[in-house]
Amino acid sequence: MSGNTVTHSVTAIVPVGPARPRVRGTSLSGSRAARELGLKRGEFDLAVHMGCIRTVADDGGGGLRVTRAEIDRVSSESGFPETLRERVRVVGTSDGAALLDVTTARFTRLARLGQVAPVKFYLNRYRAVVWLYLAEEIRQFAADEKNAPFLTGRTPEYLRDQLDEGLDLRPRNWRGRHLGFLLRQAEDPWARAAGVASLLDPVQVAEIVRDPYERAYLNRLRPAQPAHGAPDSPAARVAAKIMTAEYPDEIDWLRSDLRQTVAEAREHRPAPRPGAKTPSPGGAQHGVPVVRATSPVRSGEPACGAPSHLGEDPEKPRGLLGWLRRRTP
Repeated sequence: MSGNTVTHSVTAIVPVGPARPRVRGTSLSGSRAARELGLKRGEFDLAVHMGCIRTVADDGGGGLRVTRAEIDRVSSESGFPETLRERVRVVGTSDGAALLDVTTARFTRLARLGQVAPVKFYLNRYRAVVWLYLAEEIRQFAADEKNAPFLTGRTPEYLRDQLDEGLDLRPRNWRGRHLGFLLRQAEDPWARAAGVASLLDPVQVAEIVRDPYERAYLNRLRPAQPAHGAPDSPAARVAAKIMTAEYPDEIDWLRSDLRQTVAEAREHRPAPRPGAKTPSPGGAQHGVPVVRATSPVRSGEPACGAPSHLGEDPEKPRGLLGWLRRRTP
């Protein structure tokens, strides 16, 4: 089946401007920034992914860092740190069901139907997937009167039929959300293309990107995936399956978007070749200070408080963003 029911609360994808500035002297590592903001590392990472905390690239290649000015901005917000912690608070099935005042079985059905979208997952000791959801989004779902039919009474027959056939949109919705995170972090068109390619099977990527040097460059820029066990372990294989698109229409959209982003990357600059000097992926030679920005807040999305980057065009990513926003009538 096509599995084309997608939650309306998936994080929006925003265009990314020139590269973030590469600084070190006035910035802090992620772990140090998390301590100064009073966040656990998992809370800090999620806040970065959601655009609540803006980062800069490390000129030493040590990953993303946070400027002192950004620490001051976040800590000066009203209600800090409680409001920030609440924005990134995640809950599992039991706590999510309690927030909606429904049974865990009904909450699981809602998640499988795409009505609530997971933001994280992990594998327990039995290699079972445990999905985590933003508490704020669940409360917003409960407060929306249009969702009342989902919380009481019998599930409509056509939806029960989909569930009986094995529909489970949790992995797909997580992938859509994760791709939004990757595109927000990307420094240039090649990095954006690598983010899209990371959700496709390598065979699919090879069919679209036929140049071996371009494929090698995409692999080099491939974003690190959440670690789940040793490579090639049963847990890692389960996680890899979740991270790879599986629905035909989902694959078609990603293939189309990969084709478009690679074309944009080629116009930006060619992929490096043997013997050629590799240009900086971040384009730091321009010296343009750019920070990662949160997307404009829509109804049903948690506000993170970080202002959008000036000059962004929210209408640009029409194809994939339109797919992520789709839901069954």
